[in-house]
Amino acid sequence: MTQSAYGWRSHYTLGVLLFVYTMSFIDRQIMGILIQPIKLEFQVSDTAMGVLSGLTFALFYSTLAIPFGRYADRANRRNFVAYCCAAWSAMTALCGMAAGYWTLALARVGVAVGEAGGTAPSISMVADHYAPEQRGRAMSVYMLGPQLGILFGLTLGGWIAQHHGWRTAFMWMSVPGVLAALLLRFTAVEPRRGAWEATVPAGGPGESLREVARDLWASRAFTRITLAGLMMGFTGYGIGIWTPAFLVRSHGMTLQGAGAVMGLLGGLAAALGALASGWLSDTLAKRDPRWRIGVPLLGCLLSVPTGLAFYLMPAGDAWQLGSLVVPRAIGFYLLFGVTAVWWTAPVYAVLAELIAPHRRATALAIFNLGLTMIGGGLGPLLVGLLSDLLVPHFGNEALRWALAITTGSCFLMGMLAFVSALKAYDAERGRPAG
Repeated sequence: MTQSAYGWRSHYTLGVLLFVYTMSFIDRQIMGILIQPIKLEFQVSDTAMGVLSGLTFALFYSTLAIPFGRYADRANRRNFVAYCCAAWSAMTALCGMAAGYWTLALARVGVAVGEAGGTAPSISMVADHYAPEQRGRAMSVYMLGPQLGILFGLTLGGWIAQHHGWRTAFMWMSVPGVLAALLLRFTAVEPRRGAWEATVPAGGPGESLREVARDLWASRAFTRITLAGLMMGFTGYGIGIWTPAFLVRSHGMTLQGAGAVMGLLGGLAAALGALASGWLSDTLAKRDPRWRIGVPLLGCLLSVPTGLAFYLMPAGDAWQLGSLVVPRAIGFYLLFGVTAVWWTAPVYAVLAELIAPHRRATALAIFNLGLTMIGGGLGPLLVGLLSDLLVPHFGNEALRWALAITTGSCFLMGMLAFVSALKAYDAERGRPAG
């Protein structure tokens, strides 16, 4: 058997899943570039926008991800993800038709419900398409989705919002998602579960969710990696949602300019970092498997100084790139973008190794529950709350300090969690929780 279970069809399916994940992140993160015009039209606070962009989405996404994961462990994952993709794309279009804050919140709930069935079953498919020694690289390709979503979503979304309004941005961004759903449903391959495992642990469709949760809780490696993921998600979602508004407020950029910087420059830097982390973890793991945790740890260490430099560098000198004025602080943002994503591909490759094939979608949904509920739900909300609280002290620069405080503290706590996971992962390798 080759390094992919179905030859070129595995690579094609990976590409289609990447397309679906990209659309998922476009529809999820487009709120970041649209916060300012929506806030102005509906006349609400930063805290209210934090609830809309984070908690409202995360609550429903996280709650439904586990039952959806349970279903995907028993059903055709390809078809299920395709139907979910079509659903969230339709709800994104409805966001553009919202009459007020609460109707927009309801449409965002619809997006969350659809997206709850996307990520965990897709990662389960990738794990069954590729051999364990290749999963870091395969996961790094799949994990380009958020970076490409940022690149296209913020760049194109910012341009559309600048010239045609935020409602049009929502509606146009929903169209490619329908195409992605059709391609996945009718052209991709559903792989055989456990294709690369020599033996499949006892258990299966009859086991209860309580049994799965019990085994995962008993895994020190899983719980500590999950804790690290919470910290990474907390700061990642907060940065993704609020950095465009920070560039507008603190550096005087336009929506189109902030979208281009975050999407084009930041997206390319993060894409490079995602690919590098998968290659680096697969390569170093041949010498010592613990590098699959070591690469995310190193990424956290390198990200703290560059992230703080980006948010704390004062407005002033800028580069002129054609008609676009780019603050010099963006140089630090590019360095930060490369290393801040080093945790994603290695972590999901490790989780695929630690979890038995017949329960991967369920277990990954549980991992994503924490990542999205704590990170996606509370990350943007905390940044918004902190920004409002700091206004009396820093005025228009309050958001700058809120982002700096969140970034520094979460990455430091993430490092500690990864350090604590090293020994546990080394002890549990080759003994999937199942």
